Order: sequence, then structure tokens, then C-alpha cells
Amino acid sequence: MTTDEPQRLDLARELIARATESAAHRAERVRDQLDAVQLGQGRHTDHANTKVLRRILAEHDWPGHRLVGPDAARAAWSIALHSDDDPAFQRAATTLLGRAVQADDALVQHWAHLHDRALVTSGRDQEYGTQLLLCADGIELCPLRAPESVDARRATVGLPPIAVALKAVRRRYTPDGSADKAPTIVLAGAT
Repeated sequence: MTTDEPQRLDLARELIARATESAAHRAERVRDQLDAVQLGQGRHTDHANTKVLRRILAEHDWPGHRLVGPDAARAAWSIALHSDDDPAFQRAATTLLGRAVQADDALVQHWAHLHDRALVTSGRDQEYGTQLLLCADGIELCPLRAPESVDARRATVGLPPIAVALKAVRRRYTPDGSADKAPTIVLAGAT
């Protein structure tokens, strides 16, 4: 990975601003602080962010570390991760992110999360155990292919064992140990 100045600071600023706004909205959603209008606005924001990222991908391929810097590359990943209303776009973004990883221009952990998310939004079992559900009964893994070998797969992409990741997520999202009144939502980028 490079530490040089990003080539496109304008794209970096836009991606970071969009991802930051969406993250703040999702945090309020997790805390169940949004009314129906605000929930709709959040979906509209995610849709608009998907359109912007689609344009960037068409013009520049994956906006990796060299083009936009690590923070904006993370922002692009977050936007792709939350493009659940467009599974075909999510799959295409996963492919482009995978190419960026091979070119040492993006993080393999981001690819693993996006790969899992694309599988889950397409109704398939995830590979790495990165996608979780926060519901009234606590935090649960989305369906997982071959759970007995998940830790080996996670190790290949630099993720900690699933038990360690789940413990951290549970501590983060249910600090008092309970998930009472928690809405059912998919947690992304948490494990």
C-alpha cells in the first residue's frame, strides 16, 4: 500500500463526507432513534451514495489507496457495503475491490466483508462470518457456509477467530449484555 498523497482529493472528500453521514444515520438506527420519515431518508441517502460510487467505479475502477487514500477507500467500501438495494452493484463492486486487493491498493479484510455482504443480500450463505443480525434476542450470525472451517477461512484474510470477533461485537452493541428493544438490522463491518 502507498502512503503518498492521493491522486484525487476531490473524490476522497466526497466519499468520506457521504460515508460519514450514512454512518451517523446508521448509528441512530441501531439505537432506534429514527422515525419512519428518517428511515426513508436513510434509504434515499444509501441509494444516492450507490449512484455516486457507481459513477466513480465506471470512471476510475475501485477507488483504492493510491487514488483516494486509505480513509476514502474505507468510505467507498462502506458505501458499497450498504448498497443492499442493488445486489448486482454490490457483486460488481466486490469484483473490483478484489482486483484492487490483488494490486495491493485495498485491504483484503474489506473485500471479505463486502464479499460476505454480497452473498447475504443475494440470499446465499456467507463465507467469512462478517455479517451479523442485531435483534431483540441478541446478535446472531447470518447463515454461514461450512461453519466448522470458518476460522481457517478468516485467517486467510487476516480476520480474528469468529469467537473473538463475536465477543467484541456483542460488547460493542450490547454493552450491558442485553439487546432488549434492539431493532433487527444487519451489522456490517463489525467483525
